[in-house]
Amino acid sequence: MLLSDLKTGDKGVVVKVSGHGAFRKRILEMGFVRGNEVDVILNAPLKDPIKYKILNFEVSLRRKDAEKIEVVSIDEANEWNEKDSDVATEERNDLNGIISDDCGERMKRLAQKKSHIINVALVGNPNCGKTSIFNIAAHTHEHVGNYSGVTVDEKKGTFEYKNYTFNLTDLPGTYSLSAYSPEELFVRRHIMQSKPDVILNVVDASNIERNLYLTTQVIDMDVRMVMALNMYDELEASGDKLDYNQLAKLLGVPIVPTTARNGQGINELFDKIIDVYEDRDNDAHHIHINHGEAIEKRISQLRNALYEHGFSDEMSTRFLAIKLLENDSSMENFLKKNDPDNDVIKLRDQLSADFGKEIKTDLETAITDAKYGFIRGALKEVYTKNTKKNQNKITEQIDNIVTNKYLGFPMFILFMFITFFATFFIGQYPMDWIDNLFTWLGEEARDLMPNGPLKDLISDGIISGVGSVIVFLPNILILYLFISFMEDSGYMSRAAFIMDKLMHKMGLHGKSFIPMIMGFGCNIPAIMATRTIEDRKSRLITILIIPLMSCSARIPVYLILIGAFFPSNAALILLLLYLLGMALAVIMAKLFSKFVVKGESTPFVMELPPYRMPTTKSVIRHTWSKGKEYLKKMGTIILFASILVWALGYYPNHNAYNNPKEQMENSYLGSIGKTIEPVMKPCGFDWKQSVSLLSGAFAKEIVASTMGVLYSSEDSTHINNQINIANSKADLTDNQSAILNSETISTNNETNLSISHTNNAKTPVTETMEEESDDTLRISKLIRNNISSLSAFSMLVFVLLYMPCLSAVIAIKEETGKWQWSLFVVCYTIALAWICSTIIFQIGSLLI
Repeated sequence: MLLSDLKTGDKGVVVKVSGHGAFRKRILEMGFVRGNEVDVILNAPLKDPIKYKILNFEVSLRRKDAEKIEVVSIDEANEWNEKDSDVATEERNDLNGIISDDCGERMKRLAQKKSHIINVALVGNPNCGKTSIFNIAAHTHEHVGNYSGVTVDEKKGTFEYKNYTFNLTDLPGTYSLSAYSPEELFVRRHIMQSKPDVILNVVDASNIERNLYLTTQVIDMDVRMVMALNMYDELEASGDKLDYNQLAKLLGVPIVPTTARNGQGINELFDKIIDVYEDRDNDAHHIHINHGEAIEKRISQLRNALYEHGFSDEMSTRFLAIKLLENDSSMENFLKKNDPDNDVIKLRDQLSADFGKEIKTDLETAITDAKYGFIRGALKEVYTKNTKKNQNKITEQIDNIVTNKYLGFPMFILFMFITFFATFFIGQYPMDWIDNLFTWLGEEARDLMPNGPLKDLISDGIISGVGSVIVFLPNILILYLFISFMEDSGYMSRAAFIMDKLMHKMGLHGKSFIPMIMGFGCNIPAIMATRTIEDRKSRLITILIIPLMSCSARIPVYLILIGAFFPSNAALILLLLYLLGMALAVIMAKLFSKFVVKGESTPFVMELPPYRMPTTKSVIRHTWSKGKEYLKKMGTIILFASILVWALGYYPNHNAYNNPKEQMENSYLGSIGKTIEPVMKPCGFDWKQSVSLLSGAFAKEIVASTMGVLYSSEDSTHINNQINIANSKADLTDNQSAILNSETISTNNETNLSISHTNNAKTPVTETMEEESDDTLRISKLIRNNISSLSAFSMLVFVLLYMPCLSAVIAIKEETGKWQWSLFVVCYTIALAWICSTIIFQIGSLLI
């Protein structure tokens, strides 16, 4: 509860005081410290100000000031005493015996408990290890990537340490607190509005000069702060020397060296946060970054004007004044709420004009130069660089190869080929095991359950539908394993670097390439990752083309069709699909840049972090987190869609037809498929393919499960035909009948088993190339008997290009703010898929 919430005559006990700088110091000096009782004496006629009694003297506070003081009321104390399960039985008895007649003591106890809750916001540059510290402290599994823009939204975590509860918020990585990107605005607003108790500024010790620029801006905000000097092991290994204790005194910020990858210094870091929170750290003394006499004079004049307009309570007036002098548009909009006549803005304009005449440069540039001048001056006293050792030697040697003018592109394609080769071939073994398991489950369900709709639902709908998708979990995990390694190692930034020229020609820049590559895993986080792109035009175009990146949800469909028709060239076909998506993304981006999204692109500025060997734990955590998402989708949307598709294919009049194939054609699903079949006919698709593609609007994996349900009817039809033939041959001799029955059983077994293994000792690649039937899933065999290879390739292209899943469509709306762009993406991708598939099938039909 806030002090402002108490009514006249109420009592409260102070828990903590938020706010910043001089305001907070003044309030504390007035006696509003933890544990002190406060009485509400009187509210003014207009409810502002309010008179309080504390430490036997009366004080008047405006309501805005009272809102920054957290208190415990009598009602809260009584409720806590009765219901709080965290209080031990002995302590509860003690409370009831001692303070039943002393409500003030009870409130002080609860105030003490609540005051041990510390809200900490993690702020830092991209790649500084901020999320690693968050993961270690809060025991969460957020992904840690060695490139900018991994954290594109705040992450929250809670943990207990030394009788304190820490509420951590991992904010997006940002280089400054300006208004050039959504991350910068997000971080700034969180600090101003949420008012965390302590800011944890994570700084990369190996790149300290650039990281300290953000530190100086946070200092301007007059907040309590602790610095984690992270990756300190790299600084020590380089031979550089840093007197961080002296640097702490110069900045007025306590500094703790840490190495997040192994947890070194984390306990000491949170010990320091507790000290700062409890106001008992000697290094935590507030300073101001001196910008020089000419700038400081204008900051002071603008601060006085802000005080006159009532801004002293909202935020640090110094920070607001500096941002206004930097022509920060977001701050100008904020200012207009309390300054409708623009008096402060007019003063700012006059001060800026006078400065330009006096110094011959603009204020924004001068303020930036002054901050870097302060940083360089501080580091000159405390930092000694090892000039004998080239600490970036390994990074430079690797970059000489992977970013080489001639080798860069071939190396990138090679890495992607290796990724897809491993995805397809290494994943074949566990994929076979899972497929055998679901085949066995289906057979058991058919054998144990009585005939009827429930048996068909479980065996043909749930087991066949979900099983035909979950079988590809190993492939998904392998793909994410490789992508995670490239992200964590720093190679993703190099991929963006070598693609910058191509990106620029299509109206984007290299930073757009990282979300595109992330789209190989999932389009949704890739769309969210575009927040790191400062330029609105580039960001919007990137969002529009990300659905052309082949996400992992399409892999089940790819593997079914490729396994059936192109097993000998599986990795090559898979790579071709991914490259085709990227090529079409380039073309569409160029068209969008010229005709759809107007404006000029910003220059390419992106950090190339040093290469780091990812930890096994980090890579496995990231990979498994994606695997869990995939499994969660199996139990929700995929399961629901499989049941829905089965029901549409089962009804109406399921038992009124001679065989499953005839029944399926006359079902609701068959009716839908035959309705849209004329539209899809030019692409080479029959009604089953058309229905499968239609179901993929929910999630692309459902295309695979729908095909599993639809083509399983072919399996049943084939078996029934064999049995009918056998029964019609009553006049055959016993030997002939035995032979025929043996053939029937053999056919039945071959159809139901996923994989037929041979005893020949062969490598996986040899088996796949020479014995196609040995490593092909049952569903692939059935599809191969019903469609042509040309139609299959056309379908692969259609699946690659047509509309993103429903969740991605919603993500586009959230990131662009308009449903129009979501509908535009749906329409253009469907049109593009239809055109490309039609061209492929029609031209192929003429040539074959």
